[in-house]
Amino acid sequence: MAHLRSRRRLALAVPVVLSLTASLGFLPGAASAAPLTASATTSADGPNLAYVVNTRTDHRTIESVEKAISAAGGTVVIAYEKIGVIVVHSANPDFGKQIRAVRGVQSAGATRTAPLTAAGTTDEGAAQMLSAAEAAKVSRTAATGEEPLEADQWDLRAIGADKAAKTNPGSKNVTVAVIDVGVDDTHPDIAPNFSPSQSANCVGGKPDTTYGAWRPVDADHYHGTHVAGEIAAARNGIGVAGVAPGVKVSGITVAEPDASQLFYPESVVCAFVFAADHGVEITNNSYYVDPWLYNCLDDPDQRAIVDAVNRAQLYAQKKGTLNVAAAGNSNDDLDSNALVDASSPDDSTAVTRTVDPHKCFDVPTQLPGVVTVASTGVTGAKSYFSSYGKGVIDVAAPGGDKYQIPDTPSKNGRILSTMPNNQYGFLQGTSMATPHVAGVAALLKSKYPWASPAQLQALLKAEADNPGCPTAPYDGNGDGVVDATCVGGKHVNGFYGAGIVNALRAVK
Repeated sequence: MAHLRSRRRLALAVPVVLSLTASLGFLPGAASAAPLTASATTSADGPNLAYVVNTRTDHRTIESVEKAISAAGGTVVIAYEKIGVIVVHSANPDFGKQIRAVRGVQSAGATRTAPLTAAGTTDEGAAQMLSAAEAAKVSRTAATGEEPLEADQWDLRAIGADKAAKTNPGSKNVTVAVIDVGVDDTHPDIAPNFSPSQSANCVGGKPDTTYGAWRPVDADHYHGTHVAGEIAAARNGIGVAGVAPGVKVSGITVAEPDASQLFYPESVVCAFVFAADHGVEITNNSYYVDPWLYNCLDDPDQRAIVDAVNRAQLYAQKKGTLNVAAAGNSNDDLDSNALVDASSPDDSTAVTRTVDPHKCFDVPTQLPGVVTVASTGVTGAKSYFSSYGKGVIDVAAPGGDKYQIPDTPSKNGRILSTMPNNQYGFLQGTSMATPHVAGVAALLKSKYPWASPAQLQALLKAEADNPGCPTAPYDGNGDGVVDATCVGGKHVNGFYGAGIVNALRAVK
């Protein structure tokens, strides 16, 4: 699976926000570009690719650009007029170049490097399923008032979520949308809190609200179901509990239905707009947008991807939605001057390149206003895989770490949650840390219903516990080699940002 955020995620420093905002301003000269005429080359002998075309938001401009798209051999899939993003399919190998010269087009580019086929995340390592015998063993240790498998949920106790649920489990007026591979809403721990009216399948860029369209295509597409359970598994005497067991959760599928489970930009654009237009208060984004791990603004295709997804997530923020995203599992210093990306593009042949994370962005986690989340293990130390960086990480949360072993029945340092087909399993990654933050944000939104996304982010940081940088050199996997260097002080640093979120303090 290419991009699930249990695998990796970047973050947002103030300098990055400023540079990104400035660089994504309307392109100078775009308004004076020549219009495309019917005499332009419209060869259709290239691969059939998907594109995002970003324009001004007035209807006249969009209508004119749509005519130019047709003249260039493109077919409009959907136009999001409120944000000026048009999703297009075209087999014209020169489509991107031609459409970028059209009056009113501010950026445009291909969203993939491989042809469209008939119809990634960030977890680290394979899932470990909890067998019926193991579940029975754990259940025998459950204390009065606990869920049957809660003894294995060290992560809830680490952030006080078990105690918070007794004070305020969250409001049914708050919904967290899981933008992911799909959510199995038939799971008995998810069904009580699931919101079908705020769920959809956005694969391809156009929402499908057919009942059940949000469900995973098979049991291998388990990532979203695990995330949903971490956020809002009900306290109903079955299985596990979520961080905010009283709030609603919805599913917006954006992953390709095949084994690749790729998260293409047009699908993510659709998801942010759909969430915003359907009253979602918080989105959980445990993935990065494919096919580029980092999108560099000096490349026209990658620039268009950043532009399109940024327009969509900013639209969601303006409608009152807080977007929370994983920092990634590469153990990268996201405040460094250079990182090696050997995985992009991940839908065709990857080419090793060196990028500056201040100029080449992990989307959506490095976009302005998005909460970037790092991962910790049971001891509170940074997870061995978690990316980090001073001024980039906003907050941290339990995401698991196989090297940090808890004193629990299963002795498993990963995160236990729901899986498709009424199962339970362990995963680790910044993908698992992010829903803990989304859950705490949902508790804060329940307590302060009029809080804006910016105010919720400030509250998350204010209520967090920061252990400060470790006093000894950081050796995450215990092999005697220093794996990362923490920069910063007790209040803000590169490993934890403002600190590890605290559910109990949030409700109090």
